[in-house]
Amino acid sequence: MREGEAKIISNEQDIFPSGDPGARPATGPKAVKTVYIIRHGETDLNKNGIVQGRGMNTHLNELGRQQAEAFYQCYNHIPFDRIYTSTLRRTHQTVKRFIDDGIPWVQYAGLDELGWGIHEGQESTDELKSAFVKMMAGWRNGDVHLKFENGESPMEVKERQLEVFEKLIEVNNDQNILICMHGRAMRLFLCVLTGKSITEMDDFPHQNTTLYKLSYDGETFSITDFNNIDHLKNDKIIDGE
Repeated sequence: MREGEAKIISNEQDIFPSGDPGARPATGPKAVKTVYIIRHGETDLNKNGIVQGRGMNTHLNELGRQQAEAFYQCYNHIPFDRIYTSTLRRTHQTVKRFIDDGIPWVQYAGLDELGWGIHEGQESTDELKSAFVKMMAGWRNGDVHLKFENGESPMEVKERQLEVFEKLIEVNNDQNILICMHGRAMRLFLCVLTGKSITEMDDFPHQNTTLYKLSYDGETFSITDFNNIDHLKNDKIIDGE
């Protein structure tokens, strides 16, 4: 591999050579790690209140690029061993500066945003807002199989995230991992990591490039930095929710 070139692994056989993504070592050394999870920077769809899920492969806008740069300037001193992103370009663009530094980069479909189905790309009308409020109330009340037509449920997203979870806790030399993903998917993944019920996903607020930092002691994940946007405050680059 040439100097400065990112290594991308996309073949599941490379990711899970055992063929069983559910397998984990029963004995042996523990994988002690620090994980930095951020949401992607702002896109025009975020700015304009348009529904943006797994089905919208959008670019960062100017503010999003500024947010990404602000995050890089605050955290490029961390010796990241690996970068995980979703397969959607807005996450790639958010951590591009780290990728350009030559840090190995892996894309996981399991980190993609929840699919909003027939509502992808729609403007946020009062009717649509009402439908979303009703859907999310159902999720909070335990009906995590609810989904919009052609979309995904929280349980379906959790199931694809479990493969990434197993890779994350794998015993290897990775000590500092940077993960860039999406708002709703990030809330679900934080539930997976911390052992919370996914009905409690709304306990994890976020803005564009919000940071959640977690430590892993070989058995459990603990949040050590919660919804940190200090890098945005320093440059006065704050987005709307």
